[in-house]
Amino acid sequence: MKITFTLNEEKLTLDASPETKLLDLLRKQNLISVKRGCNKADCGACAVLLDGKAVLSCLIPCGIVRNGNIVTLEHFSKQAAYQEIMKGFEKAGVTLCGYCNPGKIFAAWEIISTFSNPSREQIAERVLGLRGCCVENDALINGIIYAAQIHFERERMKKNAK
Repeated sequence: MKITFTLNEEKLTLDASPETKLLDLLRKQNLISVKRGCNKADCGACAVLLDGKAVLSCLIPCGIVRNGNIVTLEHFSKQAAYQEIMKGFEKAGVTLCGYCNPGKIFAAWEIISTFSNPSREQIAERVLGLRGCCVENDALINGIIYAAQIHFERERMKKNAK
């Protein structure tokens, strides 16, 4: 079956079974940020943005992504939002191991893009399921709070400059 979607701003049509996991489809495209981890939605190593929402590609059949917009960490890392998240993480003392980065970074982005002033509770609710050994939850929550502050300050300055 032909599946058409946008991947990192490039329109693609790939031949795949609709049941094929998105993770497998992306790995065939040589996207190394999308990792095969637990294969049961616990670690976040396979996270991508699908239509702006963080999803775990090990769970998503590629038939669902038809006409969707997928962003991987390779592409997202070139955007200002990535830099803001990394600055927030650095300020909180968060050092990522490299393995589960997509889950933590995309969870942070989804929170920042959803809430104008995310609370600790809102953040904790969304990161609770990310089981990675490199970061404790309190540090991750603080990093996301700092990243949100950096992001909204940049947005405010951009708006005031107009």
